[in-house]
Amino acid sequence: MSGIRAITGFSRTVADLSVTEAFYQDGLDFQRVAPPEPVPDAQAEAMGLAGRQATQLRLRLGGQIVTFLAVEPPGAPYPADPAATDPFFQHLAIPVRDMDAAMARLARFGAAPISRGGAQVLPASSGGVTAYKFRDPDGHPLELIFFPDGPPAKRWRNAPGLFLGIDHSAITVTDLTAALTLLTGPLGLTVAQTGLNRGPEQVRLDGVDDPELDVIALAPPVFAPHVEVLHYRRPIIRRASPAPFGPADRASTRFIFAVDELEGLVWALRKAGLAPRASGDGSVAYCAGPDGHGFLLMNA
Repeated sequence: MSGIRAITGFSRTVADLSVTEAFYQDGLDFQRVAPPEPVPDAQAEAMGLAGRQATQLRLRLGGQIVTFLAVEPPGAPYPADPAATDPFFQHLAIPVRDMDAAMARLARFGAAPISRGGAQVLPASSGGVTAYKFRDPDGHPLELIFFPDGPPAKRWRNAPGLFLGIDHSAITVTDLTAALTLLTGPLGLTVAQTGLNRGPEQVRLDGVDDPELDVIALAPPVFAPHVEVLHYRRPIIRRASPAPFGPADRASTRFIFAVDELEGLVWALRKAGLAPRASGDGSVAYCAGPDGHGFLLMNA
């Protein structure tokens, strides 16, 4: 088996680790896993960061870990006027126990909103959840989500605190067929749920006019957290794809996947026409998908 086993974390490039830590820790209850530390040599090699000063800060929310990466000299800044339809969009969805309490906490930290008019209750056809999208200090998107019932609510019922963990990470893609070919092919994810979201609640949630989008949940063998694919049928994507960002650039984001047989997966990705880069010791590989989203692949 050469596909992925599980999502073991997420990674984002940021400008200032201390600013990032303050926002995520004070605003969203993340906790340090370790102090800031150099990115391991094998990872830096696979990500093309050898020769640059790369420092990481690992923060935990519940059972999930997000690694924040700062690089010197820095890469490109986060693009101005970002939108949910951008091909570099990747949010982290944080389930909450009480949306009103979570919104009140977030209001104290001045997070830039994506959603219009606060948290939105989506219709049953779009999952029936209450959700709110916003941005961290660097511009990376996040989503608060309240599950009223069903399997997701049951999955998070016993998690402690107000902010419960990371349920999934959603990426915007421009070519749905190409994205699914990669994610369900070499990476081995399976389609768990599909939907078509639209309507006034989606307008307010995404902060764009008249959206219609495919929403596809993709599950690794270990389901939680999972991947969500967002494909906007409308409005028209404003920016070029693939996104022109590498790991040093602030708009860069990555899934961190545990892999049972890394060499075989690297071979499969190359056969699929991609260009994964492996470390010399064979323990880590890095690959960008059709829209530029990053995949850091690590031996389980």
